[in-house]
Amino acid sequence: MKVGIVGAGMSGLACAEALAAQGHTLTLLDKGRGAGGRMSVRRMATPLGEAAFDHGAQYFTIRDPQFQARAAGWIAAGCVAPWPAAGPDAYVGTPGMNAPVRQMAAAFPVQWGARVTRLSREGETWRLDVENADAVEVDAVVVALPAEQAADLTGPIAPDMSAQAAATRTQPCWTVMAAFAERLPTPTDSWRGADGEPLGWAARNVSKPGRTGPESWVLQGGPDWSREVLEWTPEDVTSVLLAALATRIGADLPPPVAQGAHRWRYARSGAEGSGALWDPELRLGLCGDWLIGPRVEAAWLSGTILADRVSGQ
Repeated sequence: MKVGIVGAGMSGLACAEALAAQGHTLTLLDKGRGAGGRMSVRRMATPLGEAAFDHGAQYFTIRDPQFQARAAGWIAAGCVAPWPAAGPDAYVGTPGMNAPVRQMAAAFPVQWGARVTRLSREGETWRLDVENADAVEVDAVVVALPAEQAADLTGPIAPDMSAQAAATRTQPCWTVMAAFAERLPTPTDSWRGADGEPLGWAARNVSKPGRTGPESWVLQGGPDWSREVLEWTPEDVTSVLLAALATRIGADLPPPVAQGAHRWRYARSGAEGSGALWDPELRLGLCGDWLIGPRVEAAWLSGTILADRVSGQ
């Protein structure tokens, strides 16, 4: 079949790899500017050179046997490595978290900057309307988006699927990125905050394997706090989380040489439990971490499960 995949993050690309191996022809569309999604990397110019920040997912685990087999290829290629600071089973992309996604995407002619605005059927053919571009016609559709976005896109054409997605809420997250001219006075490279605290996670990004550049930190707000202050300005969020970092370290911070904030409206997924959703009559499927749990590994597994269902395996 000709299959259109909406979303070229980890789950969409995992589905694409498996479908391509089964002989299907693929069209991948993603509204982003490049590979990464919630594994993306933000770069900032500083007087000390470029600073890079993994401002979405911080690391991932490799536990499922199928995922272990796929990750072995990334490790052999040098685009994934352990990061002991986050735990004995923590891995990161190298030189950035988006490295494995970039490797996967390179195998396909992904249309970046392609936001799909509407799905419709014309007989046995699916039509995908794309903002500021020509529509795409395919035999089947895979929607590999966060639950809320999947619910919006599929609502008019598959209300039952849409309702399942809409019932699986995603937690938001404010992320602050800061680079400094000197190493902060703490030997700890990562830690989690206590429930209810503004600072849910802090990491010395430059401590991850393959990173270069100045002292760089990623600070992520806890889910409850991020939800409460979701509409705050980036400046206010930055002030609070930098102050929380200083408190945690027990010392005043030097002035950052670069800083920024990013609001992830859809950060930590829910756990719907189906693995993937596939309607063989409509030839419409949904995949994503929200169908299993909030992990990079879950996103890959969901995409792979959906590909098997598409092919009736």
